[in-house]
Amino acid sequence: MALPREGDARAHIETSPILPQALFCWWVRRTPRLYPIAQIMISLRLYALILVAGAVLTVAYFLLRRKPKTAEDLERERRAWLDRIGRITDGTVIDVQEMLGTRERPSTFLIYQYDVAGVSYEASQDVTYLRQLINLHSCRLGLPTSVRYDPHNPGNSIVLSERWMGLRQ
Repeated sequence: MALPREGDARAHIETSPILPQALFCWWVRRTPRLYPIAQIMISLRLYALILVAGAVLTVAYFLLRRKPKTAEDLERERRAWLDRIGRITDGTVIDVQEMLGTRERPSTFLIYQYDVAGVSYEASQDVTYLRQLINLHSCRLGLPTSVRYDPHNPGNSIVLSERWMGLRQ
């Protein structure tokens, strides 16, 4: 092994075992020591950061969460779904009744009967929001109608939707 020349500092660092230890000790001495008040300030900054992040996540959750659907929205979706996939069978209107519904508004129900695969079903449909599409006074006892029903659940049925009407005049 050749001895390093006098001006070659890199060679001196590579060959000296004492120099890396001396550099480490110098770095430890130069590192500022944290006094107790400084440690408290760092932890307060950390708590503030956690608090702000929690607030941001909470606001994001309330802004981006899905809003609960109302009963009217669920019924509208059910009618649209049955309008798309429902099978049609013959039925009979049994009665039209007005009942006091929610929020003291009268609800109008169309009560009808139909048969599917030898099983007789009697059902009612809330037509309160579809009153403008039909004349309720022409719905009389025994009026023949077409009924759309779910083939997998025949008890789920409609006589009237926004795009389809099964009442015969």
